[in-house]
Amino acid sequence: MYTYSIYWLTEEVAIRYFHKSGMLYRFLKEYKKQPYRMDLRKQFEYITYRFYREEIVAYMKQQKHINCIDYIDKRNMKLYNREAFISLHIDERQLKFRCETLEDAEELLFPMLRRYEPMLFIVGENICNFGWITPFLKYRQTEEEVLFSFR
Repeated sequence: MYTYSIYWLTEEVAIRYFHKSGMLYRFLKEYKKQPYRMDLRKQFEYITYRFYREEIVAYMKQQKHINCIDYIDKRNMKLYNREAFISLHIDERQLKFRCETLEDAEELLFPMLRRYEPMLFIVGENICNFGWITPFLKYRQTEEEVLFSFR
């Protein structure tokens, strides 16, 4: 099974570092290795939002493509339908999930999370995979539009 962590990043970080995913990946891996370093902790807390368990669980219960949610305890659950199974752990600043294939996550978890919040960054814990859950153009806001006319 593969293990992944999902981080909810601020819009400022998402816009500035969308095309610099490697830097975010290296930072998050370094923070995971050294969470006691105060400089890394402050940066991590600045660029990430909190996940609220009750809000996420309520949202998941509304989803129709998940046939069953089994609650193991307050922070751990299993999501499954006929085709896929995922175990999910809700932490304060990350969602951690385990799955057999990323297709399972695409079947059960990712569509729901895309509707919940588009600025989510995923990092493989035991595999070197990382990236955004939503394409950049879906939430990028243009500050100013300028039209040019050549005569």
